[in-house]
Amino acid sequence: MKEYKIGVIPGDGTGLEVVDESVKVLKAAAAKYGFGLALEYYDFGGERYLKTGVVLEDADIEKVRGKDAILLGAIGHPEVKPGILEKGILLNLRFTLDQYINLRPVKLYEGVDTPLKDKGPNDIDFVVIRENTEGLYTGAGGFLKKGTPDEVAIQESINTRKGVERCLRFAFEYTRKRNMRKKLTLCGKTNVLTYAFNLWERAFYEIAAEYPDIQTDYAHVDATCMWMVKNPEFFDVIVTDNIFGDIITDLGAVIQGGMGIAAGGNINPEGVSMYEPIGGSAPKYTGKNVINPLAAIAAGQMMLEQLGETAAAAAIEKAIMKAIKNNIKSMSAGKMGYGTREVGDLIVSYL
Repeated sequence: MKEYKIGVIPGDGTGLEVVDESVKVLKAAAAKYGFGLALEYYDFGGERYLKTGVVLEDADIEKVRGKDAILLGAIGHPEVKPGILEKGILLNLRFTLDQYINLRPVKLYEGVDTPLKDKGPNDIDFVVIRENTEGLYTGAGGFLKKGTPDEVAIQESINTRKGVERCLRFAFEYTRKRNMRKKLTLCGKTNVLTYAFNLWERAFYEIAAEYPDIQTDYAHVDATCMWMVKNPEFFDVIVTDNIFGDIITDLGAVIQGGMGIAAGGNINPEGVSMYEPIGGSAPKYTGKNVINPLAAIAAGQMMLEQLGETAAAAAIEKAIMKAIKNNIKSMSAGKMGYGTREVGDLIVSYL
């Protein structure tokens, strides 16, 4: 029997609760589909930082590097200054483990409310592929004359041919494998960011010549945002840089029904990848058994799919869809009609 080594980082706040339900569902799927899960838990997060002053050490990263995948709950603690945990844990793991793809399905399920008028599941079903280790998030830049009236702040967007090309190639391959409309849209800002997106655009169309079966087009990021609201059915797969991807995926989460259903993966196709619900740690809901665990369960589903357990992944998605259609009243915390643990039990029952 195949066994997968999974690193589990529950994190902070409600992250612990949603990870429990995701693991519950993963164990049920493993039992049904004949594979094993060797789970190892890590205490990376706010509580550890407050007790020890340690965010993440090199030895911690080496521990998770040897796993087949990582399941993350949420990072963010109300007693820790914003940015410390996010940069020290999330960005550190993404960059050090070279998780250069952020994969974000934007899919509206039947029974989930969307704020878009007259749009339904047939209209909202696309994927955003975001470059995850370059751009503005590299932290390149600095201050001149900081704290004076003449202060200058510079933040540089770093885009390498290697980084851009490997992201684009992943996107073309993913569009082909997805086999829906086989359409790949490059989202950028070529009219203003004339250096960075000149590189992106040139590489995009050079690589496109190798994929004659894939339809390609380009949209400025502002137009992409408008069309995601007005005509989301226009999109199949979108590929973009780090900062624009960060923005449009949050818009995608809203139109698919909210953070309670939105999951994503930080992918290293040649190494270890990390999967997580998009929402934060929601400390005000901690311990109340009201937070929605579906996004964390969907993150586990994405993990199994990438590991090659496609039948189990498909079964989890079907179970989520059935529970939403038949039982769960809302994606919002405290309004689901079920508690956090009960939602997990419901998904297991449909498996």
